[in-house]
Amino acid sequence: MEENATSTRSVLEVLSRMTASRERTTSGGDEGHRSEFERREDGPTANTTENATAEGIEPELDDLLARVEETLPYDDVSFDEALIKANLDEVLLVLIALHGETHGKQLLADLSHGFDASLSPGTVYPALHDLEEEDVLSMHAKVQTKEYSIADEEYVHETVERTMVQHLSFGLLLYAFLERQ
Repeated sequence: MEENATSTRSVLEVLSRMTASRERTTSGGDEGHRSEFERREDGPTANTTENATAEGIEPELDDLLARVEETLPYDDVSFDEALIKANLDEVLLVLIALHGETHGKQLLADLSHGFDASLSPGTVYPALHDLEEEDVLSMHAKVQTKEYSIADEEYVHETVERTMVQHLSFGLLLYAFLERQ
């Protein structure tokens, strides 16, 4: 860890403030109480579909990952490939939302670049097909590829938020255990 790294406790304090701030914002609170992380959501990456340029979403994905690294008290944040596989639907939904519309080959490249995950097409394409069958994604057949886009934004938001809460809750459980030591 860095010498001046944020402590785990301060990360939890930031998350608590963000949660309280979000509750105030959604219940009509004022803009001044929003966290820096939340205010950034209104910045250049707020409308992700417009930001998916010819260079792809790499700069935006890098920015999101940098925010995670800034918040956590560790020099290098990485994701185990098993974690990415276990949360593949959510990761794919986030990547597709960032792109606006994309194809499987690009998603495989994004998984490799952003998460250092070398998943096979035999893992990713069935997940895409399942999400399409569940009417979460729309598929548009192109000449040599299939393009996927989000069909049910509300479902995506709820699913990603539910997964986030589960992971944060589990992390807090682990933190509570470590505090006892």
